Amino acid sequence: MRKLFSSILSIFFIITPIFSQFGSIKINFDDRLLRSDEKRDLLNLKEDIRQFYLNTNWDKEYSDLEIPLHIQLVFEGAATKGNVKTYICKALFSNGGELRYFDKGVQFYYSPGSSLYFDLVLFEPLSAFLAFYAHLILGGEIDTYDFRGGTTAYEIARDISLRGASSDYQKGWGSRISLVDDISKNSGLRSARLSYYIATDLMKEGNIDEAVKEFNNMLDGLEQSYTDFRREQSTQYFMKIHSETLSKIFSRIGRKKLLVDLKQLDPDNNETYQLYLDKMSK
Repeated sequence: MRKLFSSILSIFFIITPIFSQFGSIKINFDDRLLRSDEKRDLLNLKEDIRQFYLNTNWDKEYSDLEIPLHIQLVFEGAATKGNVKTYICKALFSNGGELRYFDKGVQFYYSPGSSLYFDLVLFEPLSAFLAFYAHLILGGEIDTYDFRGGTTAYEIARDISLRGASSDYQKGWGSRISLVDDISKNSGLRSARLSYYIATDLMKEGNIDEAVKEFNNMLDGLEQSYTDFRREQSTQYFMKIHSETLSKIFSRIGRKKLLVDLKQLDPDNNETYQLYLDKMSK
């Protein structure tokens, strides 16, 4: 239902692919721990990262997603060995919604005037790091259009992390392998997210009965996720982001049982659910 198809522009018999998996890109640096010369060397990095995401064709089929991307890099230091300057930083990647990943530390080199490009075979620490999270967020977005549609993106992210773990810049790659494995194997959350977006689309169309069926499928998926992974971070964040919206919808359409089931599944947002349950009891 929510599947998007590739866009192709043909002008004078010349066919040019339009690839814009990422739309608005916001990048913030915290470089307070760096020396002035180290900060100066990073002056072009924000724009290099932005162009890297915009100019790379990440997926041939899903070419017009326009995913918003928020990136924050917190630099912890730099070291120079020979002609190579290496940076260490923490990072946060988000689509501005339920996909949010905090990276505890990465090591990469960067030289002013160098260009970033993604190559799955030739490992380069910075572009590989950025491409890993591109595919992680892309996989999560595609999962909301097709059941397990993001699997290919997750597999690429895993390939990147395996190459990183065997490289000379191994910092953090073991954790990234675990992260992508946990996300891709969490079938309950993946199906719950798809059902949530199908249900909200059906609500907009006024098809309440079919929407309720999908919301029930969502609850089944969440229950499976909690059974398989307990209080897994991605599932908890999904519920945090959508708890208010779900409460409003269930309250508006008079589905008290759905709200009660949601409260039982998600005790972290108990106050929100109880507030709307109390309103329904009046």
